[in-house]
Amino acid sequence: MPTEVRNNIALERFEITVDGEVAGYTEYQDTVDERAFVHTEIDPRYDGQGYARDLVEAALHATYADGLGALPMCRVVQHFIETRPQYLQMVPHWARDRLGLPQ
Repeated sequence: MPTEVRNNIALERFEITVDGEVAGYTEYQDTVDERAFVHTEIDPRYDGQGYARDLVEAALHATYADGLGALPMCRVVQHFIETRPQYLQMVPHWARDRLGLPQ
């Protein structure tokens, strides 16, 4: 099924759509230097199909392109970063310690 991830700036969240229907989102709050990901949710009908992974990956790529660091306050985003060390560089050193992430 065709998917798309878009930044819904008005709602401060990235949304993933499946066949044009919103299947999930990750909410954020921007600061001057970082984007704090605070909550991620996937509709139960789409659970277990990899949409959370696709959503978070696209959101982190967009965050990087926007020149922002990432603060994975949400467990889903934190787990994504923990299991993909190439994204760890996006988390500021001060936040890694507080979130229990490697330095």
